[in-house]
Amino acid sequence: MQFGLFSVGDVTPDPTTGRTPTEHERIKAILTIARKAEEVGLDVFATGEHHNPPFVPSSPTTMLGHIAARTENLILSTATTLITTNDPVKIAEDFAMLQHVADGRVDVMMGRGNTGPVYPWFGQDIRQGIPLAIENYALLRRLWTEDVVDWQGRFRTPLQGFTSTPRPLDGVPPFVWHGSIRSPEIAEQAAYYGDGFFANNIFWPKGHFKKLINLYRDRFEHYGHGTREQALVGLGGQVFMRRNSQDAVREFRPYFDNAPVYGHGPTLEEFTSETPLTVGSPQEVIEKTLTFRESFGDYQRQLFLMDHAGLPLKTVLEQIDMLGEEVVPVLRKEMAAGRPAGTAEAPTHAARVAAAQAAAARADEKGEATV
Repeated sequence: MQFGLFSVGDVTPDPTTGRTPTEHERIKAILTIARKAEEVGLDVFATGEHHNPPFVPSSPTTMLGHIAARTENLILSTATTLITTNDPVKIAEDFAMLQHVADGRVDVMMGRGNTGPVYPWFGQDIRQGIPLAIENYALLRRLWTEDVVDWQGRFRTPLQGFTSTPRPLDGVPPFVWHGSIRSPEIAEQAAYYGDGFFANNIFWPKGHFKKLINLYRDRFEHYGHGTREQALVGLGGQVFMRRNSQDAVREFRPYFDNAPVYGHGPTLEEFTSETPLTVGSPQEVIEKTLTFRESFGDYQRQLFLMDHAGLPLKTVLEQIDMLGEEVVPVLRKEMAAGRPAGTAEAPTHAARVAAAQAAAARADEKGEATV
């Protein structure tokens, strides 16, 4: 399994001091957090894409390119890339370039976005969100897998004899996750292409996400990509830890109550009982995270949200230390124990290149045998 962090990049006042970081401070903090993730042995860092306050990561590939230059092993991802309002040509070029910069340590998470006004800002209609996601991704795949593309669709100008540059590293595009919190159409899309499905299960009860993930697994098998158990699933999660559970709850409560994504709604206790949010000791985080496998089956990627709601950078770095040193080593061991044979491994560029080369060799052998 892969373990890591994802950031939504919110610029939120610290409710305990009233101070709001500047955009510059917040961006620099995210870069520090990514480097810390590698330092403590995590596998993945992912950044969201937002074009509205109070969020700052409007250019994820710029941020990830910087992180690539300052890390050696960390897989760099988005969480998410807006497939609806970004031009597929630009996505193809940007992420192929990032692959080369990062020596393949790149994947991408496609999503529709949850902020309605973003659509008209980029010349699109939110009522066309699902058709845009389907058409734009179909074009993106062709741009990555075909050297010359002729194409015509509903939402952009036609392409004639177009070649996206640079070409994907080693001829293998970035691995794609399709992220969703509510849309069965996106689970279907991920299954159709044999891509990964990332259920960002941070807001709603697990029953909702069980339905989405089970749909994805069933349709993954239906389309002939493997068994249900070989489908590639990622999950979100949120944690705040202190040695003593009561200390964690007391310290985190004002941040939760004023958070831009869920503040002024359900209580902290209600939210922790119904969603993956865990506020307590490292052992409590371990125990709750292990229940995800019981609910959703064996999966490949677990990302945690830790740097939101105005938490000071010093506090976030302390949290990452505990996650990397005390929580993730136990989760790795426990998740590996009893993992059924044949369960898909988490995707990496090296493994996908090897698989592509093996498939090409088998095709050559088959061709020679029929001559």
